[in-house]
This record gives sequence, structure tokens and C-alpha cells, in this order.
Amino acid sequence: MHSSIYFPEEDSYLLSAVLKKEIKEKDISVLEIGSGSGIQLETLKRIGIKNIAGSDINQEAVKHCKSLGFTCIHSNLFSNIKDSYDLIIFNPPYLPEEKLEPKESKISTTGGKNGSEIINKFLIQAKKHLNKNGKIFLVTSSLTKGIKWGNWKKKIVGKKKLFFEELIVWELKV
Repeated sequence: MHSSIYFPEEDSYLLSAVLKKEIKEKDISVLEIGSGSGIQLETLKRIGIKNIAGSDINQEAVKHCKSLGFTCIHSNLFSNIKDSYDLIIFNPPYLPEEKLEPKESKISTTGGKNGSEIINKFLIQAKKHLNKNGKIFLVTSSLTKGIKWGNWKKKIVGKKKLFFEELIVWELKV
């Protein structure tokens, strides 16, 4: 049982700004993997998207997002996701493993030894859940190493420089 929900940080606000800027079409289906505090679900709702679903590996985050009125299911990446979507968004744990980090925050921040292990699983699984002409918005860090992009077409749609890293939001298409 994970005890804490990931509350919005710089990466969350950057992704939220990208959603507001990049989403033109409102009649789309959107899935957020790793809904956490629900900030992106709220952003999607505010910009007029009706067909929104969320998921999180953390049961508390799922409960929290449901309490905000969203459809949200407990899922490890796509393990419990059946449908396909026009847009999938993911602000994953993307930092390389830091030995001293407490276990509680690791689930939200650490993406594995290189920081990319969860992202790489996501990139493989996501293809099966993306509608034709669908796209993904994915957050990474300049500290994330070893992302296996495969044949995803990618472009940068958001960037933010922080003291020790740069955050990047990618738009991915098949």
C-alpha cells in the first residue's frame, strides 16, 4: 500500500500548460496514466474535454481522483486498461535511482536504475491503446537515461529549465 499521493510539482504544471496550449480538439477520449493528485484530469475538464479516464498504481490516488468526480482505475501502466484513446498523457517517475531516497517518494519519482525503465514499458504497451492518429504527451527529464523510443515520431512541445535538470514534454505519434 502506497501512502502518499504525488502532489503537483514543476513537471505537473509544465504538462498542464502544454495541455492547455496543444489540445485544440475537444471531442476526444483521453487517458491519463498516473493521475496522482488529479491536476491533469482537472485541466482536461477545464478545457472542455468530456471523455476523460485516469489510472494510477496508487490506490489512494485512485480514490482521491474518484472523489473529484473522475473515472479512475487502479492499474500498473496498462495492466487494467481495456480501451483505446485519442490522447494518452503520462507524467511518469523519470528520475534515475537515488540510493538515499525514501521508499515512499520513490514510487512517484524513480523510474528505475536509469530513470527510463517505466517509460520504456509504457512506450511498448501504449501502442495497443492509442487510436489511429492518436498521440501521447510524455514528460521526461534531462536526467532520464536510456529511453528506448523505438519508431515513435517525437517532437518537443514543452520545456522548463530547473536548477539541476531540464523537464521536457514530448508529443509522440506512431
